[in-house]
Amino acid sequence: MAEEHDEHDTHFEATDAGASHTYPMQAGEIRKGSHLMIKGRPCKCIEVSTSKTGKHGHAKAHIVALDIFTGKKLEDLCPTSHNLDVPFVVKTEYQVCSAEESTGEVILLKEDGSTKEDLNLPTFVKVGEPTEDDKKVTDEILKGLEDGKNVSCIVQAACGEDAATLLQARRRSRDVVIAV
Repeated sequence: MAEEHDEHDTHFEATDAGASHTYPMQAGEIRKGSHLMIKGRPCKCIEVSTSKTGKHGHAKAHIVALDIFTGKKLEDLCPTSHNLDVPFVVKTEYQVCSAEESTGEVILLKEDGSTKEDLNLPTFVKVGEPTEDDKKVTDEILKGLEDGKNVSCIVQAACGEDAATLLQARRRSRDVVIAV
């Protein structure tokens, strides 16, 4: 009887809390400036148009968006009543402690005094080629640090990815804001 009980023992693997990187939203609710997922990538909508209901009864939404990390243009066409995935996008400001031009390593200071060291300069991209904005932000970070300014960057994170998207360089006497 004990042998029979051992055969039926169930083993469960431990996992994380199961928090999702996205939430659903109807395609008809997407507006210019909204975030959404297209082809598994987090994007920001730059254009949306809807067509009238056709003979099959569904109005369609034509959505044009830019990947928030690569800048690549993506499009989607779907019924306005269907749900699309919308990524949770978080923007956090950090002070840049140091940046290494040759390796791309960046050390950022968090509000609690600890450091964030898992981010690279924007020109060190995992997918595709760096955009002109990536090059501009990298140059401004390096130049600001070289000139002895307090450099801050805003890190945009979604779906387990993050990247520096905006930079502010401040002198002691006056503020200089560089937006990308």
